[in-house]
Amino acid sequence: MPVLDLNNPEFQRQLVALDKHERHAVISAIGKLLTLDWHALHRHSGFNWEEIKEREVRGPNGETLNSLRVTQKMRLVGYRNGHTLVLLSLHPDHDSAYGR
Repeated sequence: MPVLDLNNPEFQRQLVALDKHERHAVISAIGKLLTLDWHALHRHSGFNWEEIKEREVRGPNGETLNSLRVTQKMRLVGYRNGHTLVLLSLHPDHDSAYGR
């Protein structure tokens, strides 16, 4: 199972700025992430794990970023670092997760 890293300051700021309903959806998604192994996460149709292919959108050290669906319109962006899923940002507007 992935270990989650929620320590990114931008992710934390975005999380606490959400309204109660959106924040609950994110916390619920994080709880679900903790129950899945990597294989199940990649296949999970609800999370819809997608690689962000835009070249200008990369992690802090050039990592390939991925997005995960939290709700129909909100996505999480992060990257895999070994056994850790590092969460970087929340995107209430689905398209903003892809640098659009």
